[in-house]
Amino acid sequence: MNLKSKIYIAGHNGMVGSAICRKLKELGYNNLIFKDSKALDLRNQNSVNDFFEREKPENVFLAAAKVGGILANSKYKAEFIYDNLMIQNNVINASFSHKVKKLLFLGSSCIYPKMAKQPIKEEYLLSGSLEPTNEPYAIAKIAGLKLCQYFKEQYGCNFISLMPTNLYGINDNFDLYNSHVLPALIRKFHEAKVNKKKVVQLWGSGKPYREFLYVDDLAEACVFLMKKYNSSNPINVGSGYDLSILDLARKVKQVIGFSGQINWDSSKPDGTPRKLLDVSIINKLGWSAKTTLEDGIKKTYNWYVRNKIQ
Repeated sequence: MNLKSKIYIAGHNGMVGSAICRKLKELGYNNLIFKDSKALDLRNQNSVNDFFEREKPENVFLAAAKVGGILANSKYKAEFIYDNLMIQNNVINASFSHKVKKLLFLGSSCIYPKMAKQPIKEEYLLSGSLEPTNEPYAIAKIAGLKLCQYFKEQYGCNFISLMPTNLYGINDNFDLYNSHVLPALIRKFHEAKVNKKKVVQLWGSGKPYREFLYVDDLAEACVFLMKKYNSSNPINVGSGYDLSILDLARKVKQVIGFSGQINWDSSKPDGTPRKLLDVSIINKLGWSAKTTLEDGIKKTYNWYVRNKIQ
């Protein structure tokens, strides 16, 4: 991939896709192509094939996906598995049919078993049962990883996959109904502060441990791997640091300046007890995360306030 390469970013309006676009432009890549979901429905195979035939991209970042937190995953199981399977199958197969030089597929750390040994190595994939609260999404992502792997093994396609840890940052989804934990915390504490509330109620016990990665760091890792990584084996991308949801809530509370109390609703599900990725492989290749959690929360909160995302 060079500065003149024709690069397609699938999902360019989302948090991950937009971060990849920003990073590529920052590095001087200017032959970028993208279409929003209204102009190109990636679930439609004919439309995707027509797009690839017309545009003929040389490199593809597959960041398009239907995403959401525990609540959304629990309510829309069929949509989560169907939409994600269709999106990734169509883009990966079109990349094969139209001889794309290299494709990077964004998986997810939720593909690993619920009770996986920590930190989680890439080899732990399919070694145990999945976390039920996001099983449909995880199954779809596993299928995408395997599809890339098998196209590479059978046809020699340079299709690589990475598994990012929990992401957050600019262009995140702050909808309390279907967002992930960190943006939901930012919105809850912000609204409590603005409305002068004395208490914020949060889901679960606060005991699970999670790892977080600022999305601009992920984008840097994506470009790095497109240049440096060619194995059929999926690779982990994370910060290498985790903390309890309780401690995360305290950090967000401090950044936002909410002075009230936190109540935990333990009747709500916690999900996986701990999820920390082993990032030794990508670290040895020469990449590591740069943004601290505190700095990332500040950047994300400042963006949220400026853009008033609801």
